[in-house]
Amino acid sequence: MYIDPSSGGLLFQVLLIAFGVISGAVLIFSSKIKMTYAKLMRSFREKSTQKKLTGNETDSANTSLE
Repeated sequence: MYIDPSSGGLLFQVLLIAFGVISGAVLIFSSKIKMTYAKLMRSFREKSTQKKLTGNETDSANTSLE
């Protein structure tokens, strides 16, 4: 299998452009990405807090009955 020496330069140029496009997209949409991540983490925290609160309320109700 023969690989032309200039194909390495072409491959490098394509990879460089792809890296630039991906980096630009991340920079442009970074605030949206951060907001989405923050919303997800907030919803996970709220769910775990609600589970803890409902678990504590049932425990206190059970101990008051005894």
